[in-house]
Amino acid sequence: MFSSTPFVLSFALFLSVPLLFVFGPQILPPKHVSPSFPDDLDDLALFRKAVLACSSSRTSSAHSRLGTATNPKPKIAFLFLTNSDLSFAPLWEKFFRGHEHLYNIYIHADPTAKISAPGGVFQGRFITEAKMTKRASPTLISAARRLLAVALLEDPLNLYFTLVSQHCIPLHSFRFVHNFLFRKTPTSFKEAFSSPFPKYQSFIEILSEDPNLPDRYNSRGEDVMLPEVPFEQFRVGSQFFTLTRKHALMVLRDVKLWRKFKLPCLNLDSCYPEEHYFPTLLSMEDPKGCTHYTLTRVNWTDSMDGHPHMYTPEEVSAELVYRLRESNSSYPYIFARKFSPESLKPLMKIANDVIFGD
Repeated sequence: MFSSTPFVLSFALFLSVPLLFVFGPQILPPKHVSPSFPDDLDDLALFRKAVLACSSSRTSSAHSRLGTATNPKPKIAFLFLTNSDLSFAPLWEKFFRGHEHLYNIYIHADPTAKISAPGGVFQGRFITEAKMTKRASPTLISAARRLLAVALLEDPLNLYFTLVSQHCIPLHSFRFVHNFLFRKTPTSFKEAFSSPFPKYQSFIEILSEDPNLPDRYNSRGEDVMLPEVPFEQFRVGSQFFTLTRKHALMVLRDVKLWRKFKLPCLNLDSCYPEEHYFPTLLSMEDPKGCTHYTLTRVNWTDSMDGHPHMYTPEEVSAELVYRLRESNSSYPYIFARKFSPESLKPLMKIANDVIFGD
């Protein structure tokens, strides 16, 4: 009696309804859900831990434990972001030598790349929180945020955070760099966290007149960035920066803009999230707290496929170093990129007399 086709179809349809409720969400993609990275929860936990550790009450407690008798000096946290060997480790070793109490080093190395661990001052400085990075993707933003979080957690004396790559070199001595950043040297470490230090500015390039700004803004799709990021407030700039502690915390607290900038790129030719997120966030939150200039010199005159000019051994000279230091702003360039690994030998020859002889 159940052989009639209409009855069988009706009965099958009746049974399929509850199954849709059970398996439907796994089969059909939910609407209006932004794709995110599978490890977001790990990062959020790290960022939250860093922010809580740096809250005013805990920070005050940490500073009191440091004591006032020794009056410790502020440090620079150097954040190395790399997916290959640190070819210029010997040059940086010379840069850091003798200033161990004034800096910390943190390295975010892509765990999928086979990177040789340099010794010396770089020994043990690879952060365990590192994850895979990919060009023209939000993974480079996440990597920089992880470095900031680890540096904030490890040492309350870290007051400036400088992001560099494996292709970056210093253009001045460490003493010059430290004196330049802390030229308004606080009389005590406690003072650095009260009224004077917020007046220190972050060195990050923030541009609003880039001719490719519309393409960059719409690289994830037209109007996708709205309403959080109107086109009038969208900014671009250099990937490499030197941020104050205040702005490092601002980056880790951000959730609203990150929801937009972590969306996948549709037009890869115009999408460089790491060059968009940090300038836009800091421009929207605290434009007067930033110089709008970067301290890292990059030569874009003959760029190819989004890569800047790479200096070769034949180009390395004292004149090149002097030229790279020059800036059209009131701030000199302190670092430079992009140098080929083979440039290390001629750079080491002029390191003492030229690069660190300032």
